[in-house]
Amino acid sequence: MKLPTLKSRPLIASALCTALLSMTMATPAQAKMSLNNEQCNLSLNFDVTVEPKKLLVSDKGVEQYRVEFDKLYVQGQSVTLTPKQSQALQSYSDSLSTQVPEAIALVSEVMVIVNQSVTTALSPILGEQTSVHLDKMMQGIQTKVDTLAYRQGDKFYLGATDSSIEDTFNEEFEQEIEQMVMSSLGSLMMTIGSQIMSSEGGTFEEKMNAFSTKMDNVGKDIELQVESQTKTLEARADKLCSNFEGLMVQEKKLHQQIPQLSPYVIASNNVTKNSSKK
Repeated sequence: MKLPTLKSRPLIASALCTALLSMTMATPAQAKMSLNNEQCNLSLNFDVTVEPKKLLVSDKGVEQYRVEFDKLYVQGQSVTLTPKQSQALQSYSDSLSTQVPEAIALVSEVMVIVNQSVTTALSPILGEQTSVHLDKMMQGIQTKVDTLAYRQGDKFYLGATDSSIEDTFNEEFEQEIEQMVMSSLGSLMMTIGSQIMSSEGGTFEEKMNAFSTKMDNVGKDIELQVESQTKTLEARADKLCSNFEGLMVQEKKLHQQIPQLSPYVIASNNVTKNSSKK
């Protein structure tokens, strides 16, 4: 699942608009969580839990390794560290523990902006009854996202693996969304029909064209709303991406010092991986 690129969020909002009108929605499980823009293309490969004095790296709910104070446990087994190894591990843990909350905060704010933009732009057109279903759909998506990236007091969790995302945005969730959309089909079609017939133009074709133009303008309004709110988030996303790239360098050095951690690459560069395949 991609951590939405700031410049792509208008497309996300417009896609939701189109999904409602066409009665279809692509499952979020088809995507992958990553930091992805022109300058940065990183994927997060493990679920990470950050707590005071504790860092836990897991996959499919299974602990891979954890750091508690200056202690390291890999696959549940304690690893004896030299002072130099312990210092390197603590430095890396501190860096990762700083980035995870920042990533979670960014995801949360992106969802707020998308939610506000979609509902604000579509509600006047879809009418009150259909807007209720739209709100429920957005709340459902928000609830699922909150299980993948959340903060509970001093605990931060970022579920970044494909399996975590697929378990959350599964077939059952897709069916729930489809049922929600279908349940609003009647009122939605009546609202759209009313909007078409009240559009400018004498013939039905003219009214359809006027309505199509109106919906195009809705998409542009969503883009403008999102764009006006994302300048600060763009800078934060760029900084977060840069920090994760630095974290990759730090992690590579850590793996050289502590070979037991070498199988666990938290972040990877998709550009590098794609280039190596050619």
